[in-house]
Amino acid sequence: VQLVESGGGLVQTGGSLRLSCAASGFTFSNYAMHWARQVPGKGLEWLSGINSDGSGIYYDDRVQGRFTISRDNAKNTMYLQMNSLKPEDTALYYCMKGTGGRATIGDHDYWGQGTQVTVSS
Repeated sequence: VQLVESGGGLVQTGGSLRLSCAASGFTFSNYAMHWARQVPGKGLEWLSGINSDGSGIYYDDRVQGRFTISRDNAKNTMYLQMNSLKPEDTALYYCMKGTGGRATIGDHDYWGQGTQVTVSS
């Protein structure tokens, strides 16, 4: 299993970024996927999950209405569109593979190396 995040960077408050997660080594369309983030010294924060077929999408209250998760099973890729970014969104962002087709918080078994998002005030 390999998960490679990309798309992070430095953006001003109120700006937008689109993260991508390229997956390989497993049948992508069979598994739920998730996004999470971590700030140094703090625990992993789950942000959003999407069912294997995209039929169910879930968000943490912190990002509901600002972030949009999506996936393209033909391209083995998941995305996170992040709008209205705030300084508190600064973190290392990870994509994670679920263990089944339904996105369940805490139910993941692999994750990538992460991509850094920095929001300046």
